Amino acid sequence: MSNADLRRLDREIRATTKKLEAVRRGELWPLNGRERRVMLRAAASGTYRVARGRSTGRAEERIESTGSAAEMRLTAELSALHAERQRIVTETARAKAKRKSSGWF
Repeated sequence: MSNADLRRLDREIRATTKKLEAVRRGELWPLNGRERRVMLRAAASGTYRVARGRSTGRAEERIESTGSAAEMRLTAELSALHAERQRIVTETARAKAKRKSSGWF
């Protein structure tokens, strides 16, 4: 594998880390379409219930569960990217060691 692959993975790792931090802060931009729709629908229903003077427990619970699901998804992506990066580094090191050990001196 080349350094370009490592640079690509490092760039994806940085982007995913930024997304994870944004989700933890409660921002919506890193969410995928389904998660964003669920969050906005829950916020709208919570607003409606507040306007009617009712409890917003279910809407708040849905927002929190969607946020935690997005956080778990991004954490899994991040760990997969780290594992792939480690695999590439190990593979490159093995190939380099094999080339060095095959020399005559």
